[in-house]
Amino acid sequence: MSEDHEIEETETGTLPLDAWHRGKGGRMVEFAGYWMPIQYEGIVAEHEWTRTNAGLFDVSHMGQLMVTGEKAAEELEKLLPGAISTLKPGRVRYSLLLSEEGGILDDLMVTNATPWIEGDEEAGTEGHWGEPAYYVVVNGAMKWDDIAHLREFLDDEVTLTHMDEHALVALQGPNAATALNRVMRGVPEQLVFMQSMEFQFGEWPLRITRAGYTGEDGFEISVPAEYAEALCDRLCAEIEVRPAGLGARDSLRLEAGLPLYGHDMTDAVDPVSADLAFALTKKRRETGGWMGFEAVSAVLESGPKERRVGLAIEGRMPAREGAEIFAGERRVGRVTSGGFSPTLGRPIAMGYVATEHAAEGTELEIAVRNKRLPAKVVSLPFVPHNYYRGS
Repeated sequence: MSEDHEIEETETGTLPLDAWHRGKGGRMVEFAGYWMPIQYEGIVAEHEWTRTNAGLFDVSHMGQLMVTGEKAAEELEKLLPGAISTLKPGRVRYSLLLSEEGGILDDLMVTNATPWIEGDEEAGTEGHWGEPAYYVVVNGAMKWDDIAHLREFLDDEVTLTHMDEHALVALQGPNAATALNRVMRGVPEQLVFMQSMEFQFGEWPLRITRAGYTGEDGFEISVPAEYAEALCDRLCAEIEVRPAGLGARDSLRLEAGLPLYGHDMTDAVDPVSADLAFALTKKRRETGGWMGFEAVSAVLESGPKERRVGLAIEGRMPAREGAEIFAGERRVGRVTSGGFSPTLGRPIAMGYVATEHAAEGTELEIAVRNKRLPAKVVSLPFVPHNYYRGS
């Protein structure tokens, strides 16, 4: 496939908003190859503010890619199990990058970003859709591997552009739309959950998507790096908005039951076991034609040996990643994400357990510090999602 420019991987990098975070008192840590803020005033305070108002997260470590060309949708469907060719302009789809063995290489978001070209009345030309284009956001820790994988398998007629001169921020919470509407009048009402649009904010060309990783209503805004600080200052000038770090992002996504790549998903786990079969578009489950199809079909037919489940834990002690799960004296699984839920006021976890122990209500135990913590399998999410799907 054709390339727009070469990409170099660095050790520990800085993102466009690095100085902004430090100026706001952000406590910086290394994450996904970059310095990023884990917190400002405190993880719990930022978590609770996002649940009740609006938190502003820097997610510029994520990989922002653009796949363009007449065969872009067809080529992406060779690698993704979701329907891309039927995705309408401005719509967003959650999907998975899979190996030949059916393991999850990454999860990602795909937007049909095909531009509309306005017509010219004087020239007698009508408006029309431009060259097919798909905006793809991948996980920061996996973006270099994802880019290499895409460049290996996509046809040469398709162009992959790494938008490495863009920042990405996520405005999340029940008051996110109120705050954004004051800054960009009329934008929120043009979008519902999993819709995306281009917006010219003064001289700033933005892509705004109504989505996020907290379970709350919110927006992800892609902005050229040179305007990122000014955008964040403008958003944080609204009374509802405060900056939030990685710590709150993790506790929020755990409450929302959303898996994290490298923890709740790896290349050793298939989509069915990961409870992500919804990402396998029904028609494409039947027709195939995507990498990993045979392996995943076999799991769909026979059923997975284990499943990702939610776990409600008694007491106050949290269970962390790697803790073993037991049914009596038999080890039946492991915790992949865990912590204390500020919203629920108790510890929660996600993990994989043998299918025969995965039914809701099953009572289990988790080994933590030489103790056995009573736990029960519960449905996900722990805290209901509040996505805006329209009135």
